[in-house]
Amino acid sequence: MVGPTSQEPLKTQQKCIATLALLCCFAVLMVLIFSSVDIWGDDEDGITEDNCSRDCHIVLAENIPEEFSLHTDGRHSLPLAVGFHSLLDQAKTSVQVVSSVWNLNSWGLDPVPSAAKQGQLLFRRLQSLRPRGVKLKIVSSWTNSTELKALEAHGAEVRSVNMTALTRGGLHSSFWIVDRKHIYIGSADMDWRSLSKRKELGVVVYNCSCLALDLHRVFSFYWQLHDRDYMPSIWSKRVTALYGKHRALELQLNATPAAAYVSASPDLFCPKDRTRDVDAISQVIQSAKTFIFISVMDYLPLVRRSFRRTSVTRYWSTIDEVIREAVVLRGVKVHLLISFWRKTHPLTFNFVTSLKSLCMQQHNCSLEVKFFSHKGQKDDFQLGLNHNKYMV
Repeated sequence: MVGPTSQEPLKTQQKCIATLALLCCFAVLMVLIFSSVDIWGDDEDGITEDNCSRDCHIVLAENIPEEFSLHTDGRHSLPLAVGFHSLLDQAKTSVQVVSSVWNLNSWGLDPVPSAAKQGQLLFRRLQSLRPRGVKLKIVSSWTNSTELKALEAHGAEVRSVNMTALTRGGLHSSFWIVDRKHIYIGSADMDWRSLSKRKELGVVVYNCSCLALDLHRVFSFYWQLHDRDYMPSIWSKRVTALYGKHRALELQLNATPAAAYVSASPDLFCPKDRTRDVDAISQVIQSAKTFIFISVMDYLPLVRRSFRRTSVTRYWSTIDEVIREAVVLRGVKVHLLISFWRKTHPLTFNFVTSLKSLCMQQHNCSLEVKFFSHKGQKDDFQLGLNHNKYMV
């Protein structure tokens, strides 16, 4: 009978040591991977692509100043203030708001204008969320806001995004997410003028947790940028896009089949699969068959770059070119409504003239441009301002 050799226990011991070493290396690797994830994202309350709601109800929410007499053919949009209050009525657990401006109370004005009442009422309702057990989270670019401090004193969580340090730009996003299933997206800031004195337009979408979940990921991305002066190199899956240009969300809007996705800008704010705003806008224009109606505050296809410590202005052709192609090559009718206000750049008229010249002595070519202004802007440049931005 032959017994075990003295080498067999040694080989077994070596295998155990090798296995243990591999496990330790794997553990260290996992720690390094997870520690490199700069942005984790918020909890999504168990909502997934598989169990979210796609049967949605959408309503246009608009503010038209009282002094305007606009012909509406008897059709009326939901007043913007009513839309915000309806979302707060729906809130059971959470309200998330992104707005660069917070001036609902008009505290800096004396006397306080009567038109500020809607803003004051909305502010008080936001203050009353905590006693109802509703969490209020706010993202803004303002770091020293009296209103945000007052909301914090009433239980709100507030974080600021330093856009100047991150992108040398500004925060222009404006949206609400309520209970991860109702949303508002539009032009209005949290400013009393947006509820009374400025033309604003947005959409309120109810019972649409699929779209709300994707918008929540944008909010979560902003939320994690609090007090950062650098962009992360690795993102968590919880801030990557669920839907995009090549994979839109198929849903029902007011019982009508539709497709939608959330885009973002600038490029640095577009994690994996998030479509850039410029690509989304270009896609809409390029898919137009008969008409494109556009309302914007400014039409100025120029961009300023810093080159060797010198500011250089260049022509930014991306959107301007696809509009020209739609008009000239496909015969699409284009209407442009541009705000005329104190900050309108003189070169705007040069670009508009260039666009209009495309259809001179051309058949099957239609491009009209109008400027929207209000005489009350002489006293207050925001009074009657056409602040909305949209495309049909």
